[in-house]
Amino acid sequence: MMHSSVWLSLLLLLPFVGAAVALVLRRRQGAAYLVAVVTSAIEVALSLFVAFSYKSTVAGAQGFDFAVRHVLSNPLGLAYDLAVDGISIWLVVLTAVTVLFALLGARDRRDEGSYVAWQLLLLGCSMGCFLAHDLLEFFIFFDLILLPCYFMLTRWGGLQGRAAAMKFFLYTFLGSAFMLVAIIYLGVTHVHEFGGALTFAYGAIGQTTTSHVVSIWLFAGFAVAFAVKAPIWPLHTWSPSTYEQAPAAAGVEMSALLSKLGTYGLLRFAVGLLPAAQSTVRPVMLTLAIISILYGALVACTAKNLRTFIAYSSLSQMGFITLGVMSGSVIGTQGAVFLMLNHGLITIGIFLLVGYLERRRANVTIAELGGLQRPMPVYAGIFTLLMLATMGLPGLSGFVGEYLILIGTFGTHAWWALAATLGVVASAAYWLWAYQRSFHGAVDATNAELPDVSSRERAAVVPMVVLIVVLGVFPGPVLSRISTAVTALVTHVSPSGVSK
Repeated sequence: MMHSSVWLSLLLLLPFVGAAVALVLRRRQGAAYLVAVVTSAIEVALSLFVAFSYKSTVAGAQGFDFAVRHVLSNPLGLAYDLAVDGISIWLVVLTAVTVLFALLGARDRRDEGSYVAWQLLLLGCSMGCFLAHDLLEFFIFFDLILLPCYFMLTRWGGLQGRAAAMKFFLYTFLGSAFMLVAIIYLGVTHVHEFGGALTFAYGAIGQTTTSHVVSIWLFAGFAVAFAVKAPIWPLHTWSPSTYEQAPAAAGVEMSALLSKLGTYGLLRFAVGLLPAAQSTVRPVMLTLAIISILYGALVACTAKNLRTFIAYSSLSQMGFITLGVMSGSVIGTQGAVFLMLNHGLITIGIFLLVGYLERRRANVTIAELGGLQRPMPVYAGIFTLLMLATMGLPGLSGFVGEYLILIGTFGTHAWWALAATLGVVASAAYWLWAYQRSFHGAVDATNAELPDVSSRERAAVVPMVVLIVVLGVFPGPVLSRISTAVTALVTHVSPSGVSK
């Protein structure tokens, strides 16, 4: 029987091995693709094994389990340090599921071996972020994600892919520089306070004390990096062009995963490590969350194509997640983590459907659509269910997360929660407006000949539909594993007067 710590190392290292093998086999037709699918399928199996083996009741006071740590350089503070808790474990599962279904549902045969190798590198770096139990290690993987995203956009993206890639790279690279400064400051401060070798271990940094003013500046350093990645208004402007120009599989992966890195990092590091800053920064972040919700909803109504529409819809949803993360409530934070998982699953399905439509029409300009329900009834039915999940229809997974966020925030910051409820109404408005323009009305000659989704296409998207329904009806197994870690984090941040 392998030691429990080995499983996380396998999850982290397997994608990099798979990427290397895919590159070696890139000139053999289909071989690299098969390697990528098998690698990501094994990742899904491993992540599910870890998720259901994780026992929050025996994982310790902070809820971390499967931990492994090896110091690589004392002078530099470098360490190989992995662990998971109830917050990160479901995002590990989401990472594996996203890449597998992007490969299955959005295959691109142009230089396929190189393309799938970049996707596996994205899988490995994303895993590294969610598994990292060390701030410097997290930063390294957080920045390395830029490489596969940049090259997938430039090589396989749309006509403006290079420009979108440059904007994405500069935004995120500049944002992460602020985070690096904050990480180094915390590491040096820990040495001055406790002595010993330089370390960036999450547990050690969590014991470091900083003044109120310094904590605010450190929070700002983390928040800028994570607000860009999420994105959160006003640092969102890279996302519409990136979503519009990304190749189908990369679009699935970037929309489902990168935004979660932003909100996860905000919760884990900016909130979890800097409790002294919360009383000052919380009203600011809650306000930015509300602006993201409402601004994303308003601009989504004016979007000219479905990819841009998804970008602004995601901005609105990231606002809801940020609201839960900053709520200071156990229930609200649980809802935020649950919505991270479910927004990812819903986005996989929606982006795959948009990709299917692009294959048939070459573009997804809303003005050129209309009447799609008639030639593509199954497609329309699947799209409708995913749309209802995003709107938060009871019985589907999107409702659970939004409901927990709203009731948790009402208990701590009622006015912000009240404003957020307007976003729920706005969500219904912009989704129904887009649906009417795309699926109802008269159908022209071009759209009338469009084939419905094939059996293979259904096989890639129907599992997302099933998960959305199951998690909407039976969220308990997921929430029970989230609970311990969230309670520990919120209690650490607000040890007195924690709102349930």
